[in-house]
Amino acid sequence: MKYDFDKIIDRTNTACVKYDLRQTIFGKSDVIPMWVADMDFETPDFIRDAVIRRAGHPIYGYTFRDEDYYQPIIEWMQSHHGWTIQKEDVVFCPGVVPALNMAVLAFTKPSDKIIIQPPVYRPFYGAVRDHERELVYNQLIQKENKYLIDFELLEELAKDAVMMILCNPHNPVGRCWDQSELDSIAKICIKNHVLVLSDEIHADLVMPGNKHEVFANLSPEAAEIAITAHAPSKTFNLAGLATSSVIILNPDLRKVFSEFIDKMHLSMGNLFGNIASTSAYLHGEPWRSQLIDYLQTNIDFTTTFINENIPHLKMIRPEATYMIWLDFRDYRIDDETLKHKLIHEAGLGFNPGTEFGPGGKGFMRMNIACPRSTLKEALERLHAMCESL
Repeated sequence: MKYDFDKIIDRTNTACVKYDLRQTIFGKSDVIPMWVADMDFETPDFIRDAVIRRAGHPIYGYTFRDEDYYQPIIEWMQSHHGWTIQKEDVVFCPGVVPALNMAVLAFTKPSDKIIIQPPVYRPFYGAVRDHERELVYNQLIQKENKYLIDFELLEELAKDAVMMILCNPHNPVGRCWDQSELDSIAKICIKNHVLVLSDEIHADLVMPGNKHEVFANLSPEAAEIAITAHAPSKTFNLAGLATSSVIILNPDLRKVFSEFIDKMHLSMGNLFGNIASTSAYLHGEPWRSQLIDYLQTNIDFTTTFINENIPHLKMIRPEATYMIWLDFRDYRIDDETLKHKLIHEAGLGFNPGTEFGPGGKGFMRMNIACPRSTLKEALERLHAMCESL
């Protein structure tokens, strides 16, 4: 079946964060919203059909996850990532961001040092600070149009740290960390007894020519220190159904996390999230493959447009995710003025780079998971604004 990613869908008045909170977030309700990380594409028909079938039953009572829920996850991890897991390795959590917070609470104590790699997804900061743990920064190094890990600094920080939160692939800079990079992280963290909480929610959104490496699958030693968060939500546009998996091969770590989730009474989950997840992993590969092709073409379109029309704007081409990290620093404009001009002159709603912490000044994050016509209009508006600068 050929899926239509060019279709324009009106998302307004659906309690949609991306569209219906534009006035709240941007002070203007008519910006093109290219900020929050969900897609403007239809959730696949096979998922909608499965949810509708279950919704036809007149009772939505207490639910549980049976073998039919776990087996598709197991098979997806094996077929897509070469990772062999068992049912007992998978712990339910209502979303990857809750999983990050639950893991911090379960495995660390107040004042413990936790490493993150900015500029990075904003909830990483809250998962540490909100629970009175200490953030330490292994800031990424930008070398030309690519970001690298400062392993010398990581080696020093790991001596006093208890946990590292790894963004794999990395949001917002779009890196798909390769095996040698992850091996180096693993070597440092194993040596220093640092747990690695690996957020792999974008694992299935890797662009052609790149390969996602599961941190826990690097070696038996890496698996012993790894807590992996995974979900179908980004890949299949299911964020509103709050369903994710925390996969832990170390039985002692898994017991601690499972007991914590149970004590918080979070283990039941969402009836429709269970159904959507199962359908996604069972039937989703043809749709995912077409999605990747479309996103790759959007990335190519954006690259060409910026290179030909906005030469002073630098774009970090993503190896994974549907986020573009835009570097406005050559315009020598402060972040607040840039944000104001984007909103009020260009009518564009981006994420300011400062939201992602150190290394974010002068940058903006743009979500290109939208129909090409929307992307074209946004880039033309961006071009006009940059010309005025």
